[in-house]
Amino acid sequence: MRAETISTVEAIEASLELLRKRIGWESAERRLDELNARAEDPKLWDDPAHAQAVMRDRQTLADKIDGYQALAQELSDNRELIELGEAEGDDEVVAEAEAALAKLRAKAGEAELEALLDGEADGNDTYLEINAGAGGTESCDWAQMLARMYVRWAERRGYKVELTAQTAGDEAGIRSATYLVKGRNAYGWLKAESGVHRLVRISPFDSAARRHTSFSSVWVYPVVDDSIEIEVNPNDIRIDTFRSSGAGGQHVNTTDSAVRITHHPTGIVVTSSEKSQHQNRDIAMKALKSRLYDLELKKRMQIIQDLHDAKSDIGWGNQIRSYVLQPYQMVKDLRTSVETSDTQGVLDGDLDQFMAAALAQDVAGKSRAEAAAE
Repeated sequence: MRAETISTVEAIEASLELLRKRIGWESAERRLDELNARAEDPKLWDDPAHAQAVMRDRQTLADKIDGYQALAQELSDNRELIELGEAEGDDEVVAEAEAALAKLRAKAGEAELEALLDGEADGNDTYLEINAGAGGTESCDWAQMLARMYVRWAERRGYKVELTAQTAGDEAGIRSATYLVKGRNAYGWLKAESGVHRLVRISPFDSAARRHTSFSSVWVYPVVDDSIEIEVNPNDIRIDTFRSSGAGGQHVNTTDSAVRITHHPTGIVVTSSEKSQHQNRDIAMKALKSRLYDLELKKRMQIIQDLHDAKSDIGWGNQIRSYVLQPYQMVKDLRTSVETSDTQGVLDGDLDQFMAAALAQDVAGKSRAEAAAE
């Protein structure tokens, strides 16, 4: 076996070893048997919320076991093919197996990253909030471009995306939008996207075709499970109702049903603009609890980040990523230094390389300053 192939095999084996540790392989099958037994208990569904949690845990563990076994089997099969091909002098068989191992290495690396998503809320659904910065129409248009980018990314992963609130820009784009992204590890993947995003381009709204710099912020916070108790003091919040327009143009489907909740101690503001005012109160309160839970998670992890204060300064010095369309093509993450010239691909949702690098950096325990220094 060639030295390069041996190196590939060793890398795959290292990823598999990490997966074993993350799964807790020695007890994994026993734990799955226990969850299967609980799932078959007819009394389980007497408590629907608890039953859903059990079913989710069972499926997650089963997927991890199946994924590990599939990777291990594929490694074993290709090693045997290489040994067989070398013994018989069949270079074509060896080449095919080596190519398969190279693909398997990338697949195992991605599975390894997925295994690192074991934070308290990483597996949860998530809220994604986008706000335009100063700059009027330019920033509103950039905010809409970001919204499209994240919706495309989520759809690529098979996630379900729901628009829960949106405020249109005066001339184009959006001032703000909040999405609910549903899918396994949605929060774990998207959490690293929180921060300010900077765009440099020739403005389509400038008749002189000058280059403009725009800023918009992205904030990500997990959906709180029903099992997590978050208390909200009624004296700490203000609930306002306002007019909400549905699709079809100005003054079409306009009602006073939209709800805005302001949490005074933190300054957090959440909105919902569905048709039912009762439904909007419920949605907005759940969103507020998720934001408060996310704030508490960050305190526990000792992440020094004041979301409310940061949101008041969407501009220079706070950006996590730059998207330069003029005078050259480049998207660069300022935390990890990952960059690409495929700007259109990124704006169409190809974000995995940035998210993976940020996740690996967080697991390594590096601060943004340390990563920038490197």
